Amino acid sequence: MNHFLASLSVVLRKELIDGLRDRRSILSALVPLAVIPLLILFSFDALSDELEEAKRIKVPVAGAEHAQALTDWLDQQWGVEIEPGIREPRVAVREGEHDFVLVVPEDFGIRFEEARPADLEIVVDSSETGARLAAGRLRTLIRAYAQQVSAQRLIARGVSPDLMRPVPVETIELASSQEQAAVAFMFIPILLLVIAFVGGQQIAIDSTAGERERLSLEPLLLNPVPRLSIVGGKWLASFSFAGASLVMTAGMLMIVLDRSPMQRVGIDLDIGLSEFGSMLATVLPLAMFGSALLLSVSTLARSYKEAQTYASFLVLAPMLPMMLSVGSPIEPAPWKLAVPLLGQHILLTDVLEGKNPEPLSLVIASAATVAAAVLFLALTAHQFRREKIVFGRTS
Repeated sequence: MNHFLASLSVVLRKELIDGLRDRRSILSALVPLAVIPLLILFSFDALSDELEEAKRIKVPVAGAEHAQALTDWLDQQWGVEIEPGIREPRVAVREGEHDFVLVVPEDFGIRFEEARPADLEIVVDSSETGARLAAGRLRTLIRAYAQQVSAQRLIARGVSPDLMRPVPVETIELASSQEQAAVAFMFIPILLLVIAFVGGQQIAIDSTAGERERLSLEPLLLNPVPRLSIVGGKWLASFSFAGASLVMTAGMLMIVLDRSPMQRVGIDLDIGLSEFGSMLATVLPLAMFGSALLLSVSTLARSYKEAQTYASFLVLAPMLPMMLSVGSPIEPAPWKLAVPLLGQHILLTDVLEGKNPEPLSLVIASAATVAAAVLFLALTAHQFRREKIVFGRTS
C-alpha cells in the first residue's frame, strides 16, 4: 500500500509540475474565468438596457391627427412620448429610421365616433429585440385604452361593464421571485457542467496521448509500479485542475450575479454561500468523472491532435440535459439522479430556484458519478497493461 501511494504521489507531483509549466493547461483553466464573466456582464447589460428602453418608448405615429384622443391618452402614460408626422411608415421601419410605427387610417375617427371597430396598424421589425419589446408595450397600452373606451360606452348606455367579462380570470403566481429569476439564469448549470469537463482536459490529454506521441509514456509504464497508481496520479492531476477551475468559475459567477445589471429590471438571483457550497458539492464529483472519462478516451488516441478531436465531442455531453429539458423541465426521479450529468443538472436547477438539494438526492447523484469515474479509471489501468499502449504501437 505504501508503495502504491508513494508511486501515485510521484506521478501526481510530476503531472502537476508539467501542467503548471504548460501554457495550454493554464490557459484552459484561466481563459474561462476572464471571458465568461465579461460575456455575462455585457450580455446582461445589453438586455437590461433593452428592457428599460422598452418601458420608456417613443411612439412614431403616422396619421396622428385622425386619432387625437388616443394619441393624447398615450402621451399621458408613463414613459411614452408621441412623435407625430411620420410618412411612409414601412420605408421608415425597413431602413432603420424607426423601430416601429403606429399607423392610424384616415377613417379611424369616423368609425370610432360611430362605435364601429376602428383598426390600427403597428409596423415593426420583430427581428430586433428592442423593437419587439417596445411594440409589445404599445400593443398592451392600446388594449388598455380600448377596454377603457368599451367600459365608458357601456356605462353611457346604462349597461354594466361586467357583462363584457362573464368569466374573469385571476392569475395566482405560486413561483417565488427566486424561481422566476432562475429562468433567466438557466445557463449556469450548463456552464458549470462544461467547466467540469474542460477544466482538466489539457492535463488528461497531455499526460496520455501527449506522452505517447513524445515516446515518454513507454519508459514510465516500464517501471515496476502498479498501473493503477500511474493512472491515479494522472487522474488526480487532471481533477485538480478541473476542480480549481470549477471553484474559481463558481466564485466569479457569484461576484457577477451580485452585481448583475438585471437587478435594474427586477430580476435578482440570490446566490449566497450556502448555494455556492451546494453547487460545488453537486459538480465536483462530475469533475472526477469528466477527468476519468477524458483520461480513458485519450489513452486510445495515437496523437495529441486525435485526442483533442475525441475531447471536442465529449464537451457536447453536458449540453444533453439542456436539450432534454427544452419545452418541459426534467422531473426528478431516483434513476435520473443516478445518471451522470443528468443528476447534476437536476440538482443545480434546484439550487438556482432556492431549493437546497436533499441529502439523499445528493448522495445518489454523487455516488453514481464517482462509481462511473472509478469504472473508467479501472478501464484506463487495463489499457496501460496492453502492449499496444506500452510500446506506442499504432497497429
